[in-house]
Amino acid sequence: MPDIHIHRAHHLGFAEARKVGYSWAEKAGRKFDMECTYEEGDAQDTLHFSRAGVKGILLVDAHQFEMKAELGFLFGAFKARIEAEIGEQFDALLNAPHPDERKAAPAKKQAPAKDGTEHNTARRAPARAAARKALQ
Repeated sequence: MPDIHIHRAHHLGFAEARKVGYSWAEKAGRKFDMECTYEEGDAQDTLHFSRAGVKGILLVDAHQFEMKAELGFLFGAFKARIEAEIGEQFDALLNAPHPDERKAAPAKKQAPAKDGTEHNTARRAPARAAARKALQ
């Protein structure tokens, strides 16, 4: 059977890593119809996940995430894509801002033109496109 092994180091600390582990379990359950069992430990948590054709574990601790999975025959053909998608999910979860740190981005304000009028890029964009088209 093809195996998947994914390792991601992090600097979140154990409490935040646990939140990421739970978040991944919830997404895997919804998106891939996985049955997930999360076991909390003192220094390491273990997430067992499975569905027809896939079974594995995710180890979560204060410094790393380590996933090991076995794919059945049908899923084996998609090993590279599955591994890449799971890696992208972890990267997205690890780079996501903490819920307390999320703030709305301030609206960008455009500086007035030198003649004191405001820029109106909405009107100029079609004119630029027409000019480019005429030059072609």
